[in-house]
Amino acid sequence: MQEPNNRRASRRILWLGIGVLVAIGLYTAGWFWLANKIESETLPALATLEKQGIKVECTNPVARGYPFRIGLYCDRVTAEQPEAAVTVSAGAFRSAGQIYDPFRIVAELDAPATVSTAAADPLTLDWKRLRASVRLAQPLPERISLEGWGLKASRQDGAHLVSASSFEGHMRPNGADLDLATRFEGLAIDPALVEGRKLPPLAGEADLSLKDGVQFLGKGADDLRGRSGQLREVTLRLGEKGALKLSGPFSVDQDGLIDADLQVAVTDPLELASSLAEVFPEQADKIRQGFAGLAFLGSSPKVPLRIAKGTATLGFIPLGTLPPLM
Repeated sequence: MQEPNNRRASRRILWLGIGVLVAIGLYTAGWFWLANKIESETLPALATLEKQGIKVECTNPVARGYPFRIGLYCDRVTAEQPEAAVTVSAGAFRSAGQIYDPFRIVAELDAPATVSTAAADPLTLDWKRLRASVRLAQPLPERISLEGWGLKASRQDGAHLVSASSFEGHMRPNGADLDLATRFEGLAIDPALVEGRKLPPLAGEADLSLKDGVQFLGKGADDLRGRSGQLREVTLRLGEKGALKLSGPFSVDQDGLIDADLQVAVTDPLELASSLAEVFPEQADKIRQGFAGLAFLGSSPKVPLRIAKGTATLGFIPLGTLPPLM
C-alpha cells in the first residue's frame, strides 16, 4: 500500500508545481500587459496636459519594477508653461507602486534642475534626495507628501542663494477643507537676498487649514484672495534657541489684504532677542529692552498680533503694513 500512496503524493506535488508555474506565467503576462499599457498611454496623457497649458516631456518612458512593483521611468523630464514663460528641466524620474498597494505611489527625481522664467535669471536647483508620495482617491488624493534633503538654490554663475538641510510638506483633504503641514531645518539665506543681513540657521514648522480648500484646488488655485483659514501653529526658530509661534484665524479679502487675529508665543525671549540683535544691530538695544520686558511674563509669554486690512499691531505697538498678496 505504500507505493500507491507515494505515487498519489508525487502527483499532488506535480500538479501543485504546474499550478504554481501557471500562476507565475499569468501574473507575469498581466504585469507586462500593464507595463505596456502604461508606456503606450504616457504620451497621450502628456498631450492632454499640453491642451491645459502645461507641456511635459518624459524622455524614453519605460515601465519597470517587475515582479512586485510597477512604475514609470524617464531618463529626463521637462515641464513648460508657455503662458507664464516658465520652464523647469531636471534629471531622471522614477515612480513605483506596490502591486499589493496600487493606490500608493512614490516617486523620485534626480538633480540638478534648472528653472527659467522671463522675469528673472535662470536658477539651478540641487539636492541629495527628493521624493514624493501620493495615496490616490477621488476627487482628490487622500494625501500628498514631498520630502527633500540637502537642498540648494543658486544662480547659474554659481552664486549661492538658499539652502536647507531638509524639507517636508504634506497636504490632505479634510472634508471640504484642506490641511497643510510643512517642516524645514537648516535654512540658510544669502545675505544679498536680505539687505546684507546675516541670518542664523533657520528652522520651523507649520500646521494650518484652508477653508473650502478642496474647491479651491478644483478651480485651479490661482491665488488666496477671498479665502480664509486657521493657523493651528506656525513656528520659526532662529539659531539653536528661541522661537516664535503663531496661531489663530486669518482671511484674505478680494484686494489681497490680510486680516488675522493671532497669538504670538515667544519661547526663551532672551535667547531670541540675542539672535535678533545680531540680525538687526542698529535696533539691538530696543530689541533687548523689549524682550527683557517679555521675559518677566515667563519663559513662553503670549502677545496678541492683530492684522486689519494689512495693518499689523503687536499688543499696542504698531508694526507697519503688509503688502497685498499677488
